[in-house]
Amino acid sequence: MQKVAGSCLCGAVSYRASAEPVFVAACHCRDCQKATGAAHSINVAVPADTLRVEGQLKPFHTTGGSGEAVARLFCPECGSHVLTDAAALPGLSMVQAGTLDDARWARPSMHIWCSSAQPWDQPPADASCYPQMPQI
Repeated sequence: MQKVAGSCLCGAVSYRASAEPVFVAACHCRDCQKATGAAHSINVAVPADTLRVEGQLKPFHTTGGSGEAVARLFCPECGSHVLTDAAALPGLSMVQAGTLDDARWARPSMHIWCSSAQPWDQPPADASCYPQMPQI
């Protein structure tokens, strides 16, 4: 079993999931680019009911490309983006792979929102790439 455990930059928020990830995806949507300050985010989807969070998270609410609600959850102390909950993916929480204690195993199985990928940050040629979010 992959260890899904991690924390924010300052350590005020930590988490642990007791289940295997459902998927790992690189998201190239503009919201993820802006939230991470990078060309894409790496999201590790876990069943929400298996995720235990210690510490307080502050939500930032938006509407995703699906037209449904998205909550990005940040540490209010250091600003680390720790989790994302999207209404389009009920029952799942997306852990931001950069916050994992050990992210070596978190290779994306798919790239989503490739229609928004920056020309200088294209998915690998052998990657499953979707112009938007596929049905999961």
